[in-house]
Amino acid sequence: MNIVFAGTPDFALPCLETIAASGHGLAGVLTQPDRPAGRGRKLAASPIKQRALELGVPVQQPESLKNDAAFDALAALAPDLIVVVAYGLLLPRRVLTLPPHGCINVHASLLPRWRGAAPIARAILAGDSETGVTLMQMAAGLDTGPMLARRAVALDSRTTAGELHDELAALGARELATLLPRIGAGLVAEPQDDAQATYAHRLDKAEAAIDWRNPAENIARAVRAFAPWPVAHARLGDQIVRFWRAEPAAAKTQAEPGTVIAASAAGIDIATGAGALRVRELQLPGKKRMDAAAAVNGRDWPGQRFE
Repeated sequence: MNIVFAGTPDFALPCLETIAASGHGLAGVLTQPDRPAGRGRKLAASPIKQRALELGVPVQQPESLKNDAAFDALAALAPDLIVVVAYGLLLPRRVLTLPPHGCINVHASLLPRWRGAAPIARAILAGDSETGVTLMQMAAGLDTGPMLARRAVALDSRTTAGELHDELAALGARELATLLPRIGAGLVAEPQDDAQATYAHRLDKAEAAIDWRNPAENIARAVRAFAPWPVAHARLGDQIVRFWRAEPAAAKTQAEPGTVIAASAAGIDIATGAGALRVRELQLPGKKRMDAAAAVNGRDWPGQRFE
């Protein structure tokens, strides 16, 4: 089987490796055009492009798949199947119908919950007890196609978006490895229940600014959901402090939200709209990430107030 892979970020790498090792032909890779990155804003290739070039696989980087030139270049690869993982472009109908076996997408949620761009962070923010991966036969529309496989993982009160990202990337690759030998053998796809759909809108940096009037539990979820990007943060005086790990604290307080009520090697406790937040890892301006023990060393925290 001739497979074309479409993906862009790190999340897609395990699935690309699965196809490369599958014994099927990896005819080509689609990925986003090189984008400015880093402090110097120099053009940088996507992780998928870098790995494809290492594998010696042809790479195409169209700005859109809607124009004839991009479609013709893709068609010239003669794909029997297109596998899509976090590609970042919608596939037009003529692309969806180009391969005899269609297009399969690996999505980081239990569809139809959290269709869209940021399913991992949205699941954590919402306090979901589980999430997972769904492999679906792609159709017109955003993550609306019938489901070929669906595997769940439990969410606890400690997992960050970065940790969940890696877990689901590996799980998606394992499910893809199981599915590929069954392509063309009469797979049964389960339609999604559109009435149960929710949408995982793209993350915005502004969301990561902490509102201390919220309950401690909600803020703790935001800290986990926004690690490693865009990172939950708050203003302390004229400086921005970033929060990497935090949890609700047992302490009860009537202090004004944002006020530091206690600080020790175990954590920095900050009053919220309901309860207190215990910060275990943070980043001071111009410094690297540090645990609470390092942050409280030589600094008088209680009484200071975050905005």
